[in-house]
Amino acid sequence: MNNLKIKVISRNPDHYQRETKHDIFKAPQKNGGNEDPLRHAVEYTRALNAAKLERVFAKPFIACFDGHNEGVGVLAKHPLRLSHLLSGARDGQVKIWRLSNRKCLGTIQAHNGPVNGISVDASVGEIFTTIGQDSQLKHWNLPEEFDGDLSEPAHSIPLQFVPHSISHLYNSTDFVIAGEGISVWKLYRDSPVTTYDVGQNTVHSIRCSPVEASIMAGCASDRSVFLLDTRQKAPLTKMVMSLRTNNISWNPIEAFTFIAASDDYNVYTFDMRNLKSAKMVHHGHTSSVLDVDFSPTGKEFVTGSVDRSVRIFRANGSKSREIYTNPRMQAVLSVAWTLDNKYVLSGSNEMNIRLWKANASEKLGALKPREKAALEYNDRLKKQYQHHPQVGRIIKHRQVPKAIFHAAKEHKIIHDKKKRKEGNLRKYAKPGTMPHVSEREKIVIGTGFQNE
Repeated sequence: MNNLKIKVISRNPDHYQRETKHDIFKAPQKNGGNEDPLRHAVEYTRALNAAKLERVFAKPFIACFDGHNEGVGVLAKHPLRLSHLLSGARDGQVKIWRLSNRKCLGTIQAHNGPVNGISVDASVGEIFTTIGQDSQLKHWNLPEEFDGDLSEPAHSIPLQFVPHSISHLYNSTDFVIAGEGISVWKLYRDSPVTTYDVGQNTVHSIRCSPVEASIMAGCASDRSVFLLDTRQKAPLTKMVMSLRTNNISWNPIEAFTFIAASDDYNVYTFDMRNLKSAKMVHHGHTSSVLDVDFSPTGKEFVTGSVDRSVRIFRANGSKSREIYTNPRMQAVLSVAWTLDNKYVLSGSNEMNIRLWKANASEKLGALKPREKAALEYNDRLKKQYQHHPQVGRIIKHRQVPKAIFHAAKEHKIIHDKKKRKEGNLRKYAKPGTMPHVSEREKIVIGTGFQNE
């Protein structure tokens, strides 16, 4: 019988197996050769599936903090403690929350009327200040080990006017109050250090810069937005917008950038070095935008509106990337973005505070290395194929309530009609009589105090 020659294919397990679970997976290398002709088709399919799975797992709502008896008009983050949040309602109550276990640490009957503002000392973090419609300014202790006994304020000052907003200066115990003008105060002092006259109209919002220790911005009822520097005796400059600005938020990374929430349903990004036009216009809301807050990275911000929705915008994008609604949610009066960049909070008119994910489909808890690598790979695929019609449609689509859907459709018709009318007027007008003015320039009517 002839001898048979048999060739056996053998593989060394050391080439593709791990010795321990902590080793990196060994993948066979392809040296040379042509590129896989089906690589783009495979990646597109994976990107499409990743976009679909993102919408499947998008469940942003986490918890609801109830306990207030009136609408929650003020939310204040603790600048040094990630888990502490303070909320103020229209019945004068102030509640202190611990977000980590979703618990109320204490309730204070701070004022006899609505709470107009809450601000926490940013240098030590053990004192917070409240102002109310009852013309009272009160300081309260907030120790690290909280025992819930805050029945009496540490210091109380009666004011001669109704304060509407308060904000602490960067890394200081000094704070600023807005009402009939602007006044700078020191802790436990019964009279202001400096007073600024910005006109006869009520200043309903003031925000100190989180980067520059002496810069602040405010907005008044005469549709003006002004800038102040505590090192000077007079305001720096101001601009007048087409409609009233409700609130302001500073970018925590860029010292010269702030955003303004307006009554014309839009949010505007401004550069304090040039207030003649907006840097960016952010569309999406179908009613007045009441509050706005930047993320700690400065790349995104959250807004709350009368249209009963919370929207998340990219700082360099004109349209919102997320919209959060709830069947029972009414007008959103206040919003906040947590300092760990994971969650956003909203206080609404039906007495609730809601906690949402900043990324709707993000998985909570610790991730294994393979899970983290898979999520990063899917994010890169979605970013690479986001302009493809099918992938882009899935990424951008959001299911909104019927009222918001029809209002947005109506606003689009009105906007297109105005644009078409303006184009026809410019077309048949004499050359040079109707220069083109962008939307970013239209909303600013005038700048400087000489235009009063």
